[in-house]
Amino acid sequence: MAAEDSGFPAPAAGPPLPRVLCDTTELLPPGGDARSGALWKLAEPGRQLDANVVRVPAAGRVDTHTEPDLDVLLLVLDGEAVLLRADGESPLRPGVLTWLPHGATRAVVAGPSGVTYLTVHRRRPGMRIQPPAAADRLRPDPDGA
Repeated sequence: MAAEDSGFPAPAAGPPLPRVLCDTTELLPPGGDARSGALWKLAEPGRQLDANVVRVPAAGRVDTHTEPDLDVLLLVLDGEAVLLRADGESPLRPGVLTWLPHGATRAVVAGPSGVTYLTVHRRRPGMRIQPPAAADRLRPDPDGA
């Protein structure tokens, strides 16, 4: 069946157009009983960014970790949390935009009603098939050199 016969218009030629992807207010049901984890993910083909809307339940946490390669922006959409950093804590509430630089150790602890936030970062490159010699560079030297 040809695209023009499917009942949907054929994709337009030319550059991609801006468009609304999600209304984040519709991701959270009234009363705050949203499921936890990723509520939405950016999945557009050809994108240069990754983005997620994440829900952490009341008193839940994202364990301490360090992102070695990517800076991340975190925007709180709903609820409250505490950002734990190597040098202390920062309260997170709706509207607070936080930069998490690569190499920085952090954790997020949700408040009594949980927290929902948007993260945005550069897209990680996909895995590539490389010649066997490329893998040898990643193996530890058995002589310790």
